Formats: sequence, C-alpha cells, structure tokens
Amino acid sequence: MVEADPTFSPKSFLDGAKQAYEMIVTAFASGDRTTLKNLLEKDVFDGFQRVIADREAAGQTVDFTFVGLPKVEISEAEYDKKNILLTVRFHAEVVSATRDKDGNLIEGNADQVQTVADEWTFARNPKSRDPNWKVTSTSQLD
Repeated sequence: MVEADPTFSPKSFLDGAKQAYEMIVTAFASGDRTTLKNLLEKDVFDGFQRVIADREAAGQTVDFTFVGLPKVEISEAEYDKKNILLTVRFHAEVVSATRDKDGNLIEGNADQVQTVADEWTFARNPKSRDPNWKVTSTSQLD
C-alpha cells in the first residue's frame, strides 16, 4: 500500500473507516440518501436506495442507535494498478428496531444491544486529488 500511496497509514485509514461506517449505517437507518451518496460507490448506493425506498413504501421506520465498534480490522489489501482496495471487518454494537406503519415491531429489538459483523471494501485511486475512500461492496458476516 505504501508503494502505491506513500501517505497511507493503516491507523488513519481505520479511524476514517470507523467514522464512515457509523455515518453510513446511521444514514441508512434514517433514509439519509445525501450522506450515503457521498460515501458509497454508485452500485452500492443503488442497493441501499432500493431498500430505503421499499421500507418507505411499506411505511416502515427504523429506530437506530449506534453503540460502538469493539473490533475493526483490515482483512484484505489489494492494489489493482488503478485503485487501492481495502476490505475491513467491522464488529459493531447497535440497537435497531424496525416498525411497521402502525408502530408494531417487525424486526430487531429497541431495548437490546446486538452485535453485527460486516465486511466492507473501500477503494481509492492514489493518484486522485480526492483523499476520500468510497465503499465499493458490503456484506454481512454470519
């Protein structure tokens, strides 16, 4: 990574990835498309947008609180001569409850912290003047 981008620092990257993760999952829960569009690559944004639109069409709302990230690690690193691709495993603690249009709980638990594990890939062209990374893929781990 340092060869492709001499300014790269794993600690700084992970600090930024943690901030991005919290912003993205919170924006997703609240349906904040503007924030998502700035942080996600187009295909990922389109997928998130579809879920938000389906949720809105069904009259569902999400009560969401981000608690913390007890474990975050870079699981894979690649440089494809154009972009640096870093895959990060997030083990997050959240409180999330999805409610139907009448306020009835349909998923999650509003009173209990749950742990979720995700693996996201971030990409950035080291030759770009834009210092920001974009999320190019997301998956939930078992």
